[in-house]
Amino acid sequence: MDEDDVRTRPGRGSRPRTRTRPEHADAARAVVVAVDRGRYTCRPETAPAGRRGQADVTGLTGLVAAVRGGSMRRTSVVVGDRVELVGDLSGSAGSLARIVRRDERTSLLRRTADDSDPVERPIVANADLLVIVCALTDPPPRTGLIDRCLVAAYDGGLTPVLCLTKADLADPAPVRASYEPLGLPVVATRPDGALDPLQALLRDTTSVFFGHSGVGKSTLVNRLVPDADRAIGVVNAVTGRGRHTSSAAVALALPDGGTVVDTPGIRSFGLGAVQLERVLTAFDDLAAATADCEPGCDHLTAPDCGLDEAVRQGRADPARVASLRRLLAARATPA
Repeated sequence: MDEDDVRTRPGRGSRPRTRTRPEHADAARAVVVAVDRGRYTCRPETAPAGRRGQADVTGLTGLVAAVRGGSMRRTSVVVGDRVELVGDLSGSAGSLARIVRRDERTSLLRRTADDSDPVERPIVANADLLVIVCALTDPPPRTGLIDRCLVAAYDGGLTPVLCLTKADLADPAPVRASYEPLGLPVVATRPDGALDPLQALLRDTTSVFFGHSGVGKSTLVNRLVPDADRAIGVVNAVTGRGRHTSSAAVALALPDGGTVVDTPGIRSFGLGAVQLERVLTAFDDLAAATADCEPGCDHLTAPDCGLDEAVRQGRADPARVASLRRLLAARATPA
């Protein structure tokens, strides 16, 4: 070993420490399906020997508990991350593996504590869809929060879906009409109705269910994954808000293929880390119209915004422009 390849630990005598890190060529690939206080529940791509064939419909058997290895201590790991494991992969009680690598993420749902906080808090990685669950009543729709979730979806590279629950108690048409110009799928559900339209969207994808407390998110998950047994909450009759019944995100396998991630109910959704330029890229028909805007144009109040000129010339749909501006304004408006 060359002298340059070792260094002495201060205060620890002269014992050299190598800079070379193990390659972990035999590491097993896995997906993180739950996180709880520094422990990561992972589903290996190949079940450990002796445990094959034991997985149930929820995907919650044949799992491995892990912690982040030394080289990963400063790397965030969330539900949906694709990782590599070494150590005890048996999944037996008391066993513990180590996460030694994390793949590049294809998408990331994230939030901040509030709009003035630029520090992002990753929630779910590598998801395809963000299913924004909104009750039509009890509690009433909070369109400001829906708009903020849409912004987070476009910023993070997820395709948004709006799911309106409790359609047996209120007409979904007004809310549906408000979001039709955005072109996103909108489905309405009721306790006594089939879930076929929603299941068709979720099949063979990884989807994140997101919404504020009491909207029926965990109820939907229990219907989609009957063995999930997620806790169902009740809405406070005084405040109209639900009790947090899911304390952490968890990924569950759908019976017909795909994965659904149930997340805790939220009160607010900070967008301090969002780059509004990334939101524009989700609107191919409008992004080009902003090319001639003055530098720093917020596309909201500037008098010479290219969006206004595109509308005047008939090159942009006024309803689409209004919807986009509503999303851009959501970042500056508390949900």
